[in-house]
Amino acid sequence: MSVRLAGEPLAAERELAEFAAGLEAGGAVVSFLGIARGRTADGETVERLVLDHHPRLTLRSLEEIAAAARERFALEALRIVHRHGPVGPGETIVFVAAAAVHRRAAFDAADYVMDRLKTEAVFWKREDRPGGSHWIEPGEEDYSARERWSETPCPE
Repeated sequence: MSVRLAGEPLAAERELAEFAAGLEAGGAVVSFLGIARGRTADGETVERLVLDHHPRLTLRSLEEIAAAARERFALEALRIVHRHGPVGPGETIVFVAAAAVHRRAAFDAADYVMDRLKTEAVFWKREDRPGGSHWIEPGEEDYSARERWSETPCPE
């Protein structure tokens, strides 16, 4: 299991190559890239996304999500790399890779990790737009996506 915070742009191809090179068993590798958008849902320009964090608390939240995924799914390996600081449109915000003997476990693990990252990772997210800055919170869809992984309702 590898979890890392990154203050600089991510090289997703390198992350995936390093992840795959460290695997011992065959099977499946699933990766996900979260990319910063240049526009809001209303079409307004986003100049940059800023992810404020607390180094220890944020890292601990990512580690807890990774540990839960490892417990829940039959994984050989898992990597989470999450940006912090300013992120420009088109830049990678998050890289997640899951490796398992069977593809379903790898797909489900990556999906599970992303649903939990969106709602539980300790970040304060702000979009800087031409008209000013706007704080971003997880939405109803984010909580609904996370909800499907539990048998009890998730607090909002």
